Amino acid sequence: MTLSRPIIAGVVLTLASMAVHADPAAAAPAPPAGWQGKGEAGIVFARGNTVADTINLKLGMSEVVDQWKHSLEMAALRASSNHIKSADRYMAGWQSDYKLNARSFWFGALRYENDKFSGFDYQSSASTGYGYKFYDTDRVELSGQAGVGYRRFKETPTGNSKGDAVFVAGMDYENKLTATTKVVDKFHAEAGSNNVLLANFLGLEVKMSDALALSVGFDVRDNTKSPNKKVDTISTVNLVFAF
Repeated sequence: MTLSRPIIAGVVLTLASMAVHADPAAAAPAPPAGWQGKGEAGIVFARGNTVADTINLKLGMSEVVDQWKHSLEMAALRASSNHIKSADRYMAGWQSDYKLNARSFWFGALRYENDKFSGFDYQSSASTGYGYKFYDTDRVELSGQAGVGYRRFKETPTGNSKGDAVFVAGMDYENKLTATTKVVDKFHAEAGSNNVLLANFLGLEVKMSDALALSVGFDVRDNTKSPNKKVDTISTVNLVFAF
């Protein structure tokens, strides 16, 4: 499996920034009760000489109950210029983690993606595996996970639906550089005989208040066996609301 250069650059930048004030010996505070999360929105409507619409929405939330942590993630992206669509993507994911000890966990995950410009009408997967928290402090959080699963997908050009076994891997990283600024990185991979999906999001978030923040991000995605043969990159600027 060959990683595309933008994805490698994102992961390398993330690992490099881990050196800033990382203290694995520090204890993380107990997570708050109930669902916690944030929503993001970036919306642009242009009218006049050019008609352009861009909508970028994200929702992420999680809840900790005893040894369990449940997480929900949803995202939508639509863009058009002069009534011609250039992006049309929807994603939803659910993951439940069972805490084995202070650093280790076992996970089960479901993921669905509908991207009209990826070469696949949809890709859905169910997976399970092992995760480990390399850092879990007030300032730095880094966890990785790997496992196996099964994926179903439908090819856009042919309309054929197929399924294959996949190896899944992921990384979640967060570094609070200051009291108001943090860098985040999320990497996800699904490798099967029919396609390898690689996705990496690198973002910088600046708090404006306890509830509001401004986020800038760079999203890279690659389907290695897509008929389109292109790596998708998206730069975003979103308003973030925490709850």
